Amino acid sequence: MKNNGYYKSPLNYIGGKYKMLPQIMQFFPKRIDTMVDLFAGGCDVSSNIHANKIYANDINYFVIDIYKEFQKMSIDELLEYIDNVILTRDLSKTNKDAYLQFRQDYNNNQNPLDLYVLVCYAFNYQFRFNSKHEFNSSFGKDRSCFNPNMRQNLINFHENIQSIEFTSQNFKEFDIMGLGHGDFLYADPPYRITTASYNDGKCGFEGWSKADDEYLFALLDQLDKQGAKFALSNVLEHKGQKNELLIDWKKKYHTHKINYNYKNSNYHAKNTDKRTVEVLITNY
Repeated sequence: MKNNGYYKSPLNYIGGKYKMLPQIMQFFPKRIDTMVDLFAGGCDVSSNIHANKIYANDINYFVIDIYKEFQKMSIDELLEYIDNVILTRDLSKTNKDAYLQFRQDYNNNQNPLDLYVLVCYAFNYQFRFNSKHEFNSSFGKDRSCFNPNMRQNLINFHENIQSIEFTSQNFKEFDIMGLGHGDFLYADPPYRITTASYNDGKCGFEGWSKADDEYLFALLDQLDKQGAKFALSNVLEHKGQKNELLIDWKKKYHTHKINYNYKNSNYHAKNTDKRTVEVLITNY
């Protein structure tokens, strides 16, 4: 699927930026030597960026391993593999037993491509893991499947990621010292004042803390000193909560408001009438 010139990731990753791409990428540098997508997630940003060198990093090595497997295969081989798994495993929108059996088998061998197929049939296409790093997303009955749109998204995505170098590190371990003039880093970390499956600590990885915010802001300050450009996506306010640390830190940079409606993003949410203020903060 293409939206105003941008292609969608084949992963419906929570927190993905596909719908926001026309808004946020208008503020990105026009010419980029090295680009770093520090919290790549569903890879909507890095698969649509133009740069001489692109690094896409995420602490979730499960999703990074999927991308690496995508790169190893031709698109025909990849689609054949997926179609064969769906056929032999009898996966569908209604066959819960087949999904649960496949999930159990995946947890015994953890093949990255099987994980991708699993996610296509999981509830809300979610990547959820327990503390033992076993995939535990429930079945997406009558909703989730590897549909024609996802198939086309995968075809486009496969072509767009061939030149990307994927890494899986904690952002604190990613080496930024080589970045300077002409380089650009995009950071879309978990938002501390929101709750989602990627930052609640229940997906097999640690949650996001105030200390993480402080470390990230210091890292971005260092990038600024090195002459590199950065853009940070984050939330200033959400359902009555404010990220005071972010509000204070952003004063030395440029803030661009992003229009996005979170009202229907979580059917468990309460007080949905309270606003969310999402922003893009840049040092240029």
